[in-house]
Amino acid sequence: MASTMRKLNRLAATTRAAASFSSTTTVRRHSIIQTASYNSTRSNTFSYTPQSHLLSSNTRVTGGRNCAGCNMSFSTAATAARDLDEKELPQSNKSYVPNDVVLYQYQACPFCNKVKAFLEYYDIPYKIVEVNPMNKKEIKWSDYRKVPILMVDGEQMVNSSDIIDKMYQRMHPDSVTEDAETQKWRRWVDDHLVHVLSPNIYRSPSEALESFDYITLKGNFSFTERLVAKYGGAAAMYFVSKKLKKRHNITDERAALYEAADTWVNALNGRQYLGGSEPNLADLSVFGVLRPIRELKSGMDMVENTRIGEWFMRMESQMKPHRDTALQGS
Repeated sequence: MASTMRKLNRLAATTRAAASFSSTTTVRRHSIIQTASYNSTRSNTFSYTPQSHLLSSNTRVTGGRNCAGCNMSFSTAATAARDLDEKELPQSNKSYVPNDVVLYQYQACPFCNKVKAFLEYYDIPYKIVEVNPMNKKEIKWSDYRKVPILMVDGEQMVNSSDIIDKMYQRMHPDSVTEDAETQKWRRWVDDHLVHVLSPNIYRSPSEALESFDYITLKGNFSFTERLVAKYGGAAAMYFVSKKLKKRHNITDERAALYEAADTWVNALNGRQYLGGSEPNLADLSVFGVLRPIRELKSGMDMVENTRIGEWFMRMESQMKPHRDTALQGS
């Protein structure tokens, strides 16, 4: 640390000397330290969350504007900053990978699949515990009686959006607040899109049973538990979906699903992803909640009758293979 401060002090002195050539501007020392933290960038404009109280956490810092009238000073500081030992400067936690991640889920749950999409996009290995939807015995140890539950190195995380926010922040501790567009569409997923899904997945008794077929293959359940979960769960969700349809003023399930899919495609506005050339958290959220219906009748109808298919295929190609696929029992 002492060595770093000596280097920064020399850097500040060099910059002040360079600034003397400019009759209009004197560079303040805290700006030099921030410039040194810039270290290695790909352009002249960069985002940074400064520690100084003089800049808010949402301020976007640009080289030209930050040092208007002292271009020589900026250039000198930027060059000197690259000479500093990178490991002595503050580092972001981009290599964060937890040691033990366990997801308690229902395979057909949109919120659970939202978390899975995040984990697989960022290539985070995780184990799965399939929860019996009837008795939830696999999560009897927790006071929280819903899924998803994500255990990260012994820490319990709940609520899919909160889980994603916490994990993303740990992976990108220096990131600025996500943009308004991303926030808008992540809210749209939770406030609208997910409410369209249940009336479609459980639209008829046969479709409800189709959605519970997974229970006969996944999880550490007895034969009797599988039968009860499949037929009891399908019957329960069929009636629940009718209540949800009424609560959210849905008259035609498929029309509402198709409209939501096309609304999302319109939001892309010709981009590969909402995030541009790479998916952002909104892309992952939409893909995640739609993923469990893709092979169901409702999902096949959606792809056939809307423009979402190409985007969905691009998102599938972005997912890393799930590492550690073993299913756990309780």
